[in-house]
Amino acid sequence: MTIALGLAAALVSFLIMLGFQKTVKDKVFAFSSHLLVTRYTLSNATEEQPFDFRITLFQKPDTFPFVTRVQPFAHKAGLIKTDDDVLGIIFKGISDRPTGDGLRQSLVEGRFIAFQDSAVSREVMLSRVIADKIKAKVGDAIIVHFLQDPPRSRRLTVVGIYETNLSDYFDSKHVIGDLKLVQQLNGWQPFEAGGLEVRTDLEYFPAGLLREVDYEAYWQYHVSLIGEDPELTPLQRQVEYWRTWWRYTFDFDRAALDYQATLIGQSMDFDLRLETARDKYIQVFEWLGLIGRQVKILLVIILVVVCVNMISVVLILVMERTPMIGMLKAMGGTNRLVRSVFIYNGVSLIVKGLAWGNVIGLGICYVQDRYRVLKLNPHDYYMDYVPVDWHWPTILALNALTLAVVTLVLLVPTALISRIHPIRAIKFD
Repeated sequence: MTIALGLAAALVSFLIMLGFQKTVKDKVFAFSSHLLVTRYTLSNATEEQPFDFRITLFQKPDTFPFVTRVQPFAHKAGLIKTDDDVLGIIFKGISDRPTGDGLRQSLVEGRFIAFQDSAVSREVMLSRVIADKIKAKVGDAIIVHFLQDPPRSRRLTVVGIYETNLSDYFDSKHVIGDLKLVQQLNGWQPFEAGGLEVRTDLEYFPAGLLREVDYEAYWQYHVSLIGEDPELTPLQRQVEYWRTWWRYTFDFDRAALDYQATLIGQSMDFDLRLETARDKYIQVFEWLGLIGRQVKILLVIILVVVCVNMISVVLILVMERTPMIGMLKAMGGTNRLVRSVFIYNGVSLIVKGLAWGNVIGLGICYVQDRYRVLKLNPHDYYMDYVPVDWHWPTILALNALTLAVVTLVLLVPTALISRIHPIRAIKFD
């Protein structure tokens, strides 16, 4: 029962953790894509410096087979004034190339913006947070005052309401509209924008290649730091080398983004900056990494509890079967043969526990994934229900790890069999 409950808890924890990470990452990538190309600037202002986006990445995206979409964008600060309040917003202008755009998945009311070939579209999408604050709904007209010299105002129509639940980063700030409006207000040319959003296929490159490239970059970076420290002795340097190896952890998404950014960056001018969404929203991804570490610590605690219980069970079996062990040894049975009997018995218990653990754990995950029984506060957890990601390699790895660790632990109590003397064991009662 301990093995079943332990494995079930591990499966539920990991599948929910993976589902949570995947949901939050998809929301971030849907809103800002995987890679962002902007012009280098020393300012931290919201509005970007314009540049000619007709670069190789935009005109010939097929040059990079892992790129699925390239879309120009620009931001502009503004105010929405209502009868009761004034709300500061960031107007995000996007182009008419959002085919399959992830923003469509975040729509909860209305429709997507209808772009026009030559004229500027006056349609916008508000977040649920902003719509509630200004008490606007689909079909209403709003007036946005843009901060520039001289200030300008535009009357825009709300055609859709989106909700990512990432209020701290998107929902509380952004109004989605037409890039041509930002170009018109700033006096930019039609081929100028504040940046390019690049959506890629993160699974294009095999994990083996990414692991090799990522570890090589990590190793060179830390070895360079070690080599530059003149106070380290040769022995200390060797220790630091090994510490670097043990400290390394592989993150598939991070490695894929970094490798793709490296390949694209080689074709860009030096005045352009290529940034991954992970670096731009590093707080979100660090938080997700912290959740992952906590779940791994939980797995270690579960394995320790399971191993202690299995040791106790096998010790009790050995104590109860001491006369039988003496008889087997008296009849010529070797220590290895007698130990194999108890190990086989222990493994059979482990297999039964794994089977029940899978039934319980996967059953709970199936019910949650199908019916969404457990709800969450979207303002705190960025989603309104507990997500589940059916990552089968993780399920198999948890089963294999539990089986391997607990089986190896069985060698500890069965080692006592070699110290049992046949004559004393037969007399033991």
